[in-house]
Amino acid sequence: MTDRTETGSPPATQSGNDRTPQWHLQGEQNAPVMVLSGTWQARTGNIPVFPKDGLKKASGAHLSFQTSDVQGWDTGLIAFLWDLKRVAHDAGISLDMQTLPGPMRQLLELLPEAPDEPVHHKKVRQPFLETIGTHTIAAVTEVGVVSELGALTVKGAVQTVLGRSRMRLIDLLTNTADAGPYALLIVGVVNFLIGAILAFVGAVELQKFAAGIYVASLVGIAMVREMAAVMTAIIMAGRTGGAYAARISTMQGNEEIDALNVFGIPTSTYLILPTVLSLIITMPFLYLYGCLIGMLGGFVVAISMLDITPAGYFHQTVTAFGIGQFIFGFTKSLVFGAFIGLTSCRIGLKAGRSAADVGIAATRAVVVGIVGVIAIDAIFAVIADVLGI
Repeated sequence: MTDRTETGSPPATQSGNDRTPQWHLQGEQNAPVMVLSGTWQARTGNIPVFPKDGLKKASGAHLSFQTSDVQGWDTGLIAFLWDLKRVAHDAGISLDMQTLPGPMRQLLELLPEAPDEPVHHKKVRQPFLETIGTHTIAAVTEVGVVSELGALTVKGAVQTVLGRSRMRLIDLLTNTADAGPYALLIVGVVNFLIGAILAFVGAVELQKFAAGIYVASLVGIAMVREMAAVMTAIIMAGRTGGAYAARISTMQGNEEIDALNVFGIPTSTYLILPTVLSLIITMPFLYLYGCLIGMLGGFVVAISMLDITPAGYFHQTVTAFGIGQFIFGFTKSLVFGAFIGLTSCRIGLKAGRSAADVGIAATRAVVVGIVGVIAIDAIFAVIADVLGI
């Protein structure tokens, strides 16, 4: 039998410190002993790493421990022993755990001899028709849920008129102020620029035929029928719809929605009703405001580019369309407001509970709102063509 000694320690700059963690493999080849000494604490940052070939000369043996010289230890020593345990497992060496102190042995026994192999799940590709069916069912389900929210909102509105609703007036006033007066600036700027662009494009083409006066008709009809309602709805979907979805998803993450359900307060009355009503109330007024500001933008461009008097521009604008055009745009603005409010609340209610889900809900509400507004406007265009409006 021969004696041997293998050692391991941190860098040489710390070798003079008797508290430096060190390990020594000594004893006979068939009965080696792992001698540990020093202070094994992770916060010192000098825990040695057990090499993968540290037990190559002790193959087929039983390894015992001597820890009498260990002055202090924590999880840093357990991490070292786990490395040793895995190397011993790969080398076919058994460890004599009984030679370790009780707490140290109990912690080490909790760790496996080797990390679990990652499980690779084979991705099953769903058939094409099944994928279409799944998405179709999900879309129809969402339409049903949003329709149910709309029905509950109508019911809550009727109860509000009858004085039996649990909706707080302060919530309605707060949401109305946020969706109405606070949005006047951005709605005005965007519609003014839209009216100016329409007038500029029309003036460039119409003055070639000496028909510059019809720029007023072009801007007026475009703003009243389409642009004012659509652009205002897009602005509200990005500004207010995203904010509503983020607010409700934040309440979802903070478990405020759960608290409302526990107290028996319906979310349809407490949260969704004031949100949707505020948009339904403010959208028609914002639409009319957008029409006037858009016509003003067209007026400024037409007067500066064409030989048109203010009175002539005003007269041509008034005679270009009738009250039916305003009613048509007014109706669209009501539908847009209800759609933005319901979809934003629905997206907020089905969001996750993490901080990332708040951003995802806000982004999704903006995208769904904008795409939905354009799709609904296309439906209104078909209806107008059928009715001859």
